[in-house]
Amino acid sequence: MSNAKQSSGPPAIVGIIVGAVLMFGGFWFSKNVKLEFIKTLEAQGIPLDPGKTISIIGVLLILFPVIKFFFIAPLAEAIQNRTTELERTFGEAENLRAEMTQMKQDYERRLVQTEADAREQIQGQIKEAQSLRQQMMAEAGVKAEELKASAAREIEAQKQQAIAELRHYVVELALQATEKLVEANVDEERNRKLVADFLETVEAPR
Repeated sequence: MSNAKQSSGPPAIVGIIVGAVLMFGGFWFSKNVKLEFIKTLEAQGIPLDPGKTISIIGVLLILFPVIKFFFIAPLAEAIQNRTTELERTFGEAENLRAEMTQMKQDYERRLVQTEADAREQIQGQIKEAQSLRQQMMAEAGVKAEELKASAAREIEAQKQQAIAELRHYVVELALQATEKLVEANVDEERNRKLVADFLETVEAPR
């Protein structure tokens, strides 16, 4: 409305004054002045009244500031406000589009980073599992070797113990056989029988 108020200043007043002068002057001219060429034209069927034409121009000059003040200026201001609002809306839409684009880029970047972190974590867990597997296999191999060595030592100890017990048993048998030979009469047939008995006794533990 400020533009309308400014436009209704001195130029508008001048237009209204000029319009009023033309309106009343034209009305007076139409009533009081009769020119010959006007009468000739009227006789020929061509009505022409310069006074009315001047009056109409004066009325238009008077009405134009009023129309401009009450219709054209508000319409122009409404158009200007609408244009400003549309520009602001378009600006907000552009800012929103830029913000959405930035958010999309940030999301894609975070997604790529998350996938890279997950892939790295999975690879780390795989390497850790492989290392643990190798460690467990190494420990199992060491324990197996220890069990094998322990079993071998135990078998060797049992073997040595069995040999010692067998030797002791053989010595005992030999001593027993010797005692029997010494105590027995010197008889060839009896000696043969004692040796046979000794051999049977030695073979019995096997």
